[in-house]
Parts: sequence; structure tokens; C-alpha cells
Amino acid sequence: MSTSPTRVLVLNSGSSSLKYQLLDMRDSSRLAVGLVERIGEQTSRLKHTHVANGDTREQNGPIADHEAALKAVAEELSRDGLGLDSPELAAIGHRVVHGGMFFTEPTLIDDQVLTEVERLIPVAPLHNPANLTGIRTARSLRPDLPQVAVFDTAFHTTMPESAARYAIDPKIADRHRIRRYGFHGTSHAYVSRETARLLGKDPADVNVIVLHLGNGASASAVEGGRCVDTSMGLTPLEGLVMGTRSGDLDPAVIFHLERVGGMSTDEIDTLLNKRSGLYGLCGDNDMREIRRRVDAGDEEAKLAFDIYVHRLKKYIGAYYAVLGRVDAVAFTAGVGENAAPVREAAVAGLEGLGLAVDAELNAVRGDGPRLISPEGARVKVAVVPTDEELEIATQTYALVEKNSR
Repeated sequence: MSTSPTRVLVLNSGSSSLKYQLLDMRDSSRLAVGLVERIGEQTSRLKHTHVANGDTREQNGPIADHEAALKAVAEELSRDGLGLDSPELAAIGHRVVHGGMFFTEPTLIDDQVLTEVERLIPVAPLHNPANLTGIRTARSLRPDLPQVAVFDTAFHTTMPESAARYAIDPKIADRHRIRRYGFHGTSHAYVSRETARLLGKDPADVNVIVLHLGNGASASAVEGGRCVDTSMGLTPLEGLVMGTRSGDLDPAVIFHLERVGGMSTDEIDTLLNKRSGLYGLCGDNDMREIRRRVDAGDEEAKLAFDIYVHRLKKYIGAYYAVLGRVDAVAFTAGVGENAAPVREAAVAGLEGLGLAVDAELNAVRGDGPRLISPEGARVKVAVVPTDEELEIATQTYALVEKNSR
């Protein structure tokens, strides 16, 4: 008696990297994980781990392009008996950063989908081209296999127009697709749902402020399982202070830098996306190093940390107002999950809103979702590890199963 295939390969293609995970959706277990980095360089590296036995292998040397990278990944998977030709492979799920307003849910990939993703390149010039390359390569290797695009922006398409629209001429905005799209959507969807589970409630009954704090950082206001506001906008530049991105900025700063500073558009783009944020303020974008410097009395690092926290606190307050009632604030991603001082500072002084952290609970490191607020707190404060790959795999598998019935 044959059984349906249950494995999903998740691919996340960056401009010079390829992250992947192979999951078995019977129990959401990971079978293999890996990363190819510095694609197109002489110093490319592939790191592959077979999860069942903990075996990790590395390849070092030139990998010319994404096609070569995915073929190398396929070879590593085959060595573990998990190859792309396996009859147990149900689908490949692709992270696609920008889906605009056209894609509001996971989507089976065909030529029309690729055309639309390509049309969105002007609003996601760093991400969508790399995502497309990964998709096309995977389709060439397994043209018979269902391939699904899961969009970072999809979770945020439930925002009301009052939150998604910028206050500019609507005709110009529509012509150039200018609106707030939001990003990190798979993370915000997963974490808001897991936070409700942690509270023992249905997501439809819970209002959550999700703080996804990594090198890229974003906040969202989630009302009953639906996003009603988010901090990133047309691009991932808007919103919170990030590792190298400025976040919110008076638009006139750009004109000033061009007219008075003599900087070109490309130079300003590089400044705001790659040389700003924590890195621009103090020369470090690793929160661990910044905290070490703060503890050592470094004033430059302290100011960077204070600016970071000030912006974070503003968004917590703003989204509290948007939601009206908040059941929980959830911290996630690299900084959110691991930097206890950030969590403590972000809610300090917000006791009047029902927010506080228990110092002992906050200091405990753990792998799973946990509450760090005092017992009986009106608003729960939680640490909820994100799992974007599992979210992509779950959405991919659900769509393929639905379409096979």
C-alpha cells in the first residue's frame, strides 16, 4: 500500500547564498539543514548537516552560481539518502520576499507567477531576483515536482488601507505600487500563532505585538490572528533601528544629503541600508558586542543601544494604541530571543500599560516559548523562537495536500 510523500525541501535564496532545510511533515522533524554562502566567489562554502546522526560536512571552493549551488546541495542530500529524486519528496517551498498585493497566500509556482514576481523586482531589487534564480534552478532540476512560493509580505495583506496607505497622491502611489507591504511575514504569522498557543488560547481571541529583532528588525500588531499594522513599508528599510539599516527617517534627509552633501542616489541607498542602524551609530551590529561595550562604559555603544530601545518602545506604544487591547508582547529572532537587556529595556517604564518582565525569568535562556512577565501580569511578555522554515514547509505542504485531494 503506497503512502503520499511527506517531505518538503525549503529553499531561501539570497543574492550570494542559499539556505535550505528538508523536513518531514508527519512530525515536522528536520532531516537535513544547510547553507551555501559566497556563491560566485572563489571562497564559496557549503555546510551540510544530516540531523539524524549529527553528521556535518563542509565543502570549500568556488561555486559559480545558484544552479551549481543547488546541484551541490542535491549531491549532499543524496549522500544521506535524501536526494531530490526521492519519491518521498512532496514539494519544494521557496521563500519569496516580495509578493506585492497580488499574492496574499502560498501559491503554486507556474510561469505566470514567475512573471508577476519579476514585475515586483523594482520594489525588491535585492531579494526578488535571487528568489527567482533559486526557483528557476529548482524547477529545472525537478520540473515534475510541485513548487510553492511563500511570500514574506502575504501575512501583512490583511492590513486596512488606513495602515497600508502612505499620505501621497493615490494615483502616483498606485502607478508605482507604493504602499506599506511589510516583511518577515512568515515569522510574524508563526510567532503570533505560537504566542496564542503559549497562552492556551485560540489565535482568533488574542491580540499580540510581535517584535522580530534580528539584523533586520520589524514589529507587527496582530489582532485575532490578522496583521493590522507593521513597521516595514515599501521596502525593509522603514521602521525599527536595525543592524545596518536606519529605520524611520525624515524623507527630507535624503534630499539634504543629495543637495548639500553632494551624495548620489546609490551612495545614499548604501548609507541607509548598509552603513546605518547600530553599525552606523557605533561600528558594531552585533548586539552581544554592543552590550559588552556598554557594560565596559563605552558611551558610543550606550547611545546606539539607547536609540535602538527608544525606537522599539515607541512602536510598542503605538501598536498598543492601534490594537486597543494587548494580550501579549512577543520577542523573537536572534536579538529578541537572546538579548535579555533589550527585552528588559524595551518594556521598562511601561508598567502603566500592564507591561513588565520578571528579572529572573528574563535571564533564563531556553529553546522553547516561555513567559518572562511576572505571574498575574495584565499583559504577558513572551520569548517565542521563530521558525520561518517550518512555517514555509507547513504552508507548502498544506497547499500541495489540498490540491491533491
